[in-house]
Parts: sequence; C-alpha cells; structure tokens
Amino acid sequence: MTAIFHNPLASQYTVPQAARPDASVSAFHTSLEGYTPTDLLSLPDLARELRVGHVLVKNESVRLGLPAFKILGASWAACRVITRHLGLPLNHVGRSLADLSRAAKDRGITLLTATDGNHGRALARISSLLGVKCQVYVPKGLETSVVSLIADEGALVEEVDGDYDAAVLKAYEAANAVRNGILVQDTALEGYEEIPKWIVDGYSTMFVEIDEQIHTLTGGKDADIVMVPVGVGSLAQAAVTHFKRTGRTSQTQIITVEPDTAACLITALRNASASSTSAVTASVPGGTLTSPTIMTGLCCGTVSPLAWPLLRGGVDFATSVADIEAHQAVKDLQRVGIDAGPCGAAPLAALRRFASLRPGALRPDSVVLLLATEGPREYVPPLDATTTDPVVLTQILTRIDSSNPDLSKDAGAGEARIADYLHAWLAHHGFAVHRLEARPGRPSIIGVAKGSGAGRTLMFNGHVDTVTLAGYNGDPLSGEIIDGAVHGRGAFDMKAGVAASLVAAYRARETHDLKGDIVLALVADEENLSLGTQEVLAAGWRADGAVVSEPTDEALMLAHKGFVWAEVDIIGKAGHGSRPDLGVDAIAKAGHFLVALERYGDALMKSQLTCAVSHSLLGTGTVHAGLIKGGEEISSYPALCTVSVERRTVPGETPVTVEQQLRVILDGITRDVPDFQYALRIGESRSPYEVDADHAFVRLFSKHAEAVLGAPPRITGAPYWADSALLADAGIPVVLFGAQGRGMHSANESVDAASIKRVTQLLTKFATDFCGGTKN
Repeated sequence: MTAIFHNPLASQYTVPQAARPDASVSAFHTSLEGYTPTDLLSLPDLARELRVGHVLVKNESVRLGLPAFKILGASWAACRVITRHLGLPLNHVGRSLADLSRAAKDRGITLLTATDGNHGRALARISSLLGVKCQVYVPKGLETSVVSLIADEGALVEEVDGDYDAAVLKAYEAANAVRNGILVQDTALEGYEEIPKWIVDGYSTMFVEIDEQIHTLTGGKDADIVMVPVGVGSLAQAAVTHFKRTGRTSQTQIITVEPDTAACLITALRNASASSTSAVTASVPGGTLTSPTIMTGLCCGTVSPLAWPLLRGGVDFATSVADIEAHQAVKDLQRVGIDAGPCGAAPLAALRRFASLRPGALRPDSVVLLLATEGPREYVPPLDATTTDPVVLTQILTRIDSSNPDLSKDAGAGEARIADYLHAWLAHHGFAVHRLEARPGRPSIIGVAKGSGAGRTLMFNGHVDTVTLAGYNGDPLSGEIIDGAVHGRGAFDMKAGVAASLVAAYRARETHDLKGDIVLALVADEENLSLGTQEVLAAGWRADGAVVSEPTDEALMLAHKGFVWAEVDIIGKAGHGSRPDLGVDAIAKAGHFLVALERYGDALMKSQLTCAVSHSLLGTGTVHAGLIKGGEEISSYPALCTVSVERRTVPGETPVTVEQQLRVILDGITRDVPDFQYALRIGESRSPYEVDADHAFVRLFSKHAEAVLGAPPRITGAPYWADSALLADAGIPVVLFGAQGRGMHSANESVDAASIKRVTQLLTKFATDFCGGTKN
C-alpha cells in the first residue's frame, strides 16, 4: 500500500551527535580538481501553481563530471578506506588524490560494490583516479546503457541473477574472498556500518552548499520542506542528519519519495508503526516486494539498517510515485531548462502528489526544496499505471505481450512483463501485492484490498496469459479502439475481464464500506495447464466466493466442461519396407482406432452410449484426436504410432470414466484386428464445473446483474474449460461473467468498450455488497 505515511513525532526529532558527519568532508570535496557547487534553481511558475512561496531545485545533473551526486559519498568513503588500509593518518585524506594514488600504487587494492546505477559508476570513477581496481555487481536486467557507463569508467561489471539486495550480498561475499578487496557499499549490513556511514557523510557537502545558496534565493529563509528520493535511504539519512540537527533555528519537514514498486521505506515505516516496538533504534522491519522501474537507482527492497533509526525518527512524510508520474516530471523539468533522469525528477512528481493528497500541508509562504539527484539518461517511456478507466486499462494490458510460451513453436513472451505492470498498478492504488513464481518467468500476482474485518472475502480471478500472436490479422498488440471496441490479442480473452476486476476492486474499496477483503488473483498459464491458479491455491489463498471474468458475452455462466488428455500407443513391429512378412505397420493399425474414436464421438454427442451423461447447460461430452506421431522413415514399417486424445467431460464424468470407455474401444479392436496391440496412458485432466443456480452466491450476483443490465442475466454453460473448476474443487462458490466481444483465439479479436464499463459497474456493486456484509 502506498499513498502517504505521516509520522507526527518527526517534528520533535533531533539527530544524535554520533550520527553527524566529519567536519572535514566539505573541505575535502572543495580540494578536488573540478569541484564547484551545483546549482540551486528557483521555479517561480511551479511555486505559483502550487501556491507556495518558493520551489527550489538542487540540480545534481553534473557533479564532478558525473551525472549524479553519488560521487560525493563514493569519493570521501573510498579515500578514507584506502587511507586506513594503507595505515596512513586520517589527515592524509585531505591531500591530493595524486598523493593517495602514489601511496596505493602496487598494493593490489580492489574496491567492490553493488549498484543499480550511479553509486557504482561513481566508485568506478574515483577508483580510476586513484589507480586501483574496481569490481561492480549489478542486479539482473539492469539497462545495458547503465552497465556500459559503469564499464566505461574502467570497472569490471558482473550481473547477479537476482535483485539489488542479491547483488549487495554477492559484493559482500566477493570482497571477503578477494585479496586486498574492500567493500564500499552505500547500504549497511550486520557488522558493516562504518563505510556506509562515511558515504552518507560525503553527501553532507551538498547540504552545506544548500544552506549558503538558499538564503540568497529566498531572502534569508530556510527550507520548510525537503523532498528526498529514497533507494536504501542513505541520502535521506544525510538530509535528516543535516536538517534535524540540534541548534537549527528553523523547523524543516523531510518528505521522502520512492517508486510505487519499490517502496521499502514506506513499508518499513508502516510496519514499525503497527508494531508494539516504539524505539527508533529497533531493527528494520522486513523488506518489500520490488519490480522494475524507470527510477532504477531507487529500486531497493530493504532500508539500510544504518539509515533506519534516523529515518524512522526524522522523516515527516513518506510517499511514492508511479513511473508515469516520474516520466511526466522529467518532461516538466526539461521545459524549465533542467535535465534530470527519473530518479532526479521523482521529488517533483512526489510534490505534485503530496499537494493533491495533503493540500493543507503547503502554506503560501512555504519554501520547498527538491533534490534532483541525477542527470538525464536513456529509459523506455513507461505505461500508465495510474488510470482507473477500465477501457483505457484494457488497452494498456492488450499492448503488453503476454503470450503463453508453452503453446506454440515460437515461444511466447510469458507473463513476467504484464505481472510487473500489474504490480505497479496495484501498488499505486494502495493494494497489498504478492508475487508467486514457482516457475521462473511465469509469475502470478495477488492484490488484496483489505476490509475492516469480520466480512466475507471475495476473489476476482483472471488469467493474464494469451494464446500465440502468430496468425493474427494486423497488429496483435495495438489496443486500438475501432467502432467502439478494443482490438488486439487477448483483449476479449481476457484482459478486459482483468481490467474490469481491477477497477471494480479499487472502486469498491474506495466506498470504505468493505468489511471483508477483495483478493485479485491475476494468474499465469490458464491457456495451457493453469499453473497460476494452482499455485495460488497451493499458497493457501481462499475466499468465500469468486468471480472469474472470462468472456461470457454478459451471460451468467454456471457450468463448463472439463477435459481428460490421453495418449494411445499403437504398437507395431519394425521391419524393412520390402518385407511385409516381417513388419507390422503401427500407423495403419492406428487407423482402426481413429475410425472407432470417431464413432465413439458420434455416439457421445447423440447420447447413444449406455453410460452416457448429459447436462442441461452443457449437453454431452466430446472426443477428438489432437495429435498423431509415428514412424522413423518412409522406407521402414513403423514400430510405434502415438495418438493423443482429448476427451471433454461434463459433470458426472471423471478420468476413470474416460479410461474405461477408451479401453472398451481398444479391447474391442484387439479382438477383431490381427496383430493389434496398444498401451493407454491417462495424462492431464481437469474437472468440469457447475454451481447450483439457487446457491445464495449465485442469487446475489444475479440480483446485481439484473440491476445493471436491466433484465435477468442469460444463464449459460461453456464447452471449454476455465480456472473456475479449480476454485470450485477447492470449495469456493464461483460464477463466470465477462464482457461482450468476438474472436477468441482467432485472427481478429475485440471486446466492446461499453460492455467493459457495464461489467466493471456490476462487479463493483456486487463486491461492495458481498464484502460489505458480516460473515456468518
């Protein structure tokens, strides 16, 4: 959950004396070649827009030749640590880098760190100036351009198969293994706090500059509000240390900003607030789930334990922003002549969000300081995760390739990217987010809207994978609206249903009438083996009722078929093609089975079997041969032919039923056809599904459907299978209801925009009612 966290006690907090930086830090930086204070710029138009006295931007786009402030901490810490390693007196740090470089020559020193961008590049730069080796570990998936910039500084860069926290642990282990290796990391670990403290001390030079500059721009005023971006919290620690120190005559509020998808500080503050432990020195609560963000340098899942006591005590407000908001802030700053990257623009995005959510917190005379911590860099413009329009959301989801990789020869993209987007959307809108990923690259996302308690839990289940993009007529990822319908692969099946469920859960929660929770199960792999919903259930997620928004054309679906997959090996005898006396043709023998299978299918559909089962909504089961494989080469009698069979089942039929019927057929052929032999294997199966139309859950849904549609919903069943059967097997009452559209799995697919809105309205009303009552 993001939005804003407020710590009212922070206004009374003062920083312990031990946390304050060494007085010689600023002098060290001013002695460096090329040092000059970075600009503090005034944005009067923005100040007028927000109705405050001043908006000031500390522009760190160029600092000692690098596009970020990180060189301040890396240079001070690297020089201090090398000085100590060489056994030199502390005052040696203040001498020239050339002096320290000569002292370090031929000593085999290697500085190591983990980074997601600017800190690693800064350490690589100072290592190069000092003539020592540098080894940098980066998380998996870091942009190639960022990795190249670090390598261009002379560092050896290694990608770690994990996130930022995993890269930090790898760097720590490597530093212990490398001779004369020294870890220079900007996040603390247990037993590793001194060097991170030196890095934070290095940042103090920025605030010394600000104190001098701000008085000139404001006529002697101090900052009332400082907006600080947070990764692990080191810069925010430096800000709290500076602005909350004893002896300052003015009171400054510290407001932090993080990405919605890496809000480790907000999560820690909330968890600490809910804890019975009140001491600000308590350990950091557990980390938070992260996913990729354009604010790369802020994508951290755990607050630095060194920073935590000061942040818990001294941060007044903590907020987070979406990638699209940071992207817009980048463009806003560009228009006033400030070139910043997404991390640097995040404080402006946070200020706008803070002003909209806490309008009374900004005064007409407020002096607001934004720390723009990085210069411009390349990144992919993000998708909008802030929208609550279900049609727009359907368009966005349709534009994300989530084709199932197990369904075609050309492997699909999988669900990882759409899962990242869903995490971003849910986090921005205040849902608790969980990620399930037993199979790498095939994640499912759980979002939870918490009720006040004692109510019924409702699950909205929807699959986020699609069938293959191959064979689509036109752009399968267009998401365009043509003639009132959203077009693209998966728009109808079932990204419209997912979008409607997301927005409905959000709107229902915003009524503030929910006693029970709404659980959004946004699952992988429904188009194949339903690994996602199985993983959700295996993880223990349950509800008192569920709605699956498969595309039902606004009909209320109360039943669908199941399936049983079987493989039949027809066993022949290999032989030369010229020797029919020695060979038995397995493919030819399979023809007898295929003919019998067709007759079996006809008898099923005509209810001519003595054991036939028919269902009022589904009719009878069906059967077909889906695959046939046999032979090695054209010149030989094939020893084996395998026929893959799919049997669609209705309630009352089981895998045992299917196996018995297939064996009757095969045993009959064995009696009648010479040399016919077989082996039968029953494979994957899924239960059919049905729910009684008179079930209380169904009646309540029908009531709301009639109110929205203007007539009782049409009751139907489906010949296909859906994840609803797994939910029903787990004891959860479930219905299927989704939008109108056309072209599931076909060359042209679309979903009606007006229908998406109706479905969203219905799901909202139903969720509010179902979760608003007290659980019996």
